Amino acid sequence: MEQAKTIEVGLQMAAETSEGLPSNEVGMKRKRTFMSSAKYMISHMTIEPVLVFYILPSMMITIAVQNLNLEKACRVNLGISAEHCDAIANRSELAYPDYQRDEEQVQTLATYMTILKNIVSKLCDNMRNLLIIESVIPGIILLFLGAWSDKFQKRKPCMLVPVLGDVLSVTGLLFCTYFYYEWPMEVNSLCESFFPAITGSWFAMFTGVYSYISDLSTEEERTMRIGAVNMLANVSMCIGTALSGIFYRVVGFYGVYLIALCMYSVSLVYGYFFIHDPKEESSDNAIAQKSKGFLRDFFQTEHITETLKTVVRTGNKRGRKKRVCAIMFLFIVIIGPVYGELNVVYFFVRLQFGWDSVEYSFFATFQFITNILGTMFSLSFFTQFLKLDDSILGIISCSTKIMASGVYAFASSPIYFYLGPIVEILNGTSFIAMRAMITKLVLPEELGKVNSLFGIFEALVPLIYGPLYSRIYALTIEYFPGCFYIVGGVLTVPAWLYLEHKKDLEEDKSANGEEMNPLNKSDTVEYVNA
Repeated sequence: MEQAKTIEVGLQMAAETSEGLPSNEVGMKRKRTFMSSAKYMISHMTIEPVLVFYILPSMMITIAVQNLNLEKACRVNLGISAEHCDAIANRSELAYPDYQRDEEQVQTLATYMTILKNIVSKLCDNMRNLLIIESVIPGIILLFLGAWSDKFQKRKPCMLVPVLGDVLSVTGLLFCTYFYYEWPMEVNSLCESFFPAITGSWFAMFTGVYSYISDLSTEEERTMRIGAVNMLANVSMCIGTALSGIFYRVVGFYGVYLIALCMYSVSLVYGYFFIHDPKEESSDNAIAQKSKGFLRDFFQTEHITETLKTVVRTGNKRGRKKRVCAIMFLFIVIIGPVYGELNVVYFFVRLQFGWDSVEYSFFATFQFITNILGTMFSLSFFTQFLKLDDSILGIISCSTKIMASGVYAFASSPIYFYLGPIVEILNGTSFIAMRAMITKLVLPEELGKVNSLFGIFEALVPLIYGPLYSRIYALTIEYFPGCFYIVGGVLTVPAWLYLEHKKDLEEDKSANGEEMNPLNKSDTVEYVNA
């Protein structure tokens, strides 16, 4: 999300070096600048291996997990014959006449299990069912995690504990594969959801990563560090998505899960031995606080109040509280359809186009690449060249998403479906626009808490949109499987509240004149000197 600043800095450097220099000197200067930037990134590498070997296996196992759910739904839960289930798994539509009926029946049950994936349940005959929402648990943890990490300067646990949770999750999936016919699909959902949930999942990881980077970097180099980490995460997701279907076809369930365990182990070992908390040695207050015990230190109510005050606090900007709340709402309506579609899109393309896991991986990779290219174009052209406001950038982004929803929903062939990522090529900039707007509203010392709140909302969004999309797909699978795309486009319409933010900015300028820039500068100076 922060790559906007990185691109802007790069464009400014290119413009500065080109002034007053011959063309060959400009080329050499740019080459030296690129080489020095690359050397800088390598020499300052810290948490990057932890992040790469966490994201890669997380994305790489997605197809294997979805196929394990589908196959167990067919063979174990529904009791369909092995011959028919093999035909479904191999996409052999002509193997027997009732193929289409069984495919829809299996997908319907698997969709309902996607709903249950968001709910971790522990069943007991003599006790009432205990439902633990996997999205709620990370959200609760983040209420304490950000403030606890700031107070005690402990970033390392935020990054390593989620990796440990995924190790336990993949180990459980290995056992589910071994006990293939003994354990139903519900156990898959339990293993897949429970351990990542209690360890904070991706949300805790990125909270720790961005906090760690901010601690180590100065104000001048922080943009480059955060931008580099963000781009590395995006590339890792793209590679992991591309490999997911290929690895599943080549090495199967056991191979994919074992490779993922090896990658997670590399992340844990590197993080444990080579990453150190930035201010660990000089933080006497943190050492004194350790005597209270971890649980008492972590679960302090003041952590919650300090985090929530970031939203309700009235700052030096007019209507700050209202505008911060509006941006948080925008974040929900924009990221919600993303999580909702991820729950059912694989089932959709299997049924609609007869794709297998490899074909879906190719499409997901194409979609990811177009998103990255569109984001880079938007930031360089709309933001840097045309100087458009962040709110206008967000409106353009959401408009492409709404148009693409119709393309996806009514696509009658894979060619038309591949047009969807091209139509929504600018969609990724909406997240950058939101980050940019909210960081201009809050004080510098509140940025960590704001990012924690973003993580909380991102953790809770799948609880709403995941079951919603799964339910819609299950109900419309027979007559309009792409209906969930139309619903996503409609739910994105409220994002036009970006216009309200633009109106607020214009009123601020008319009311305060040119006093806004000195005010922002004084805030920064006060934070640096603190």
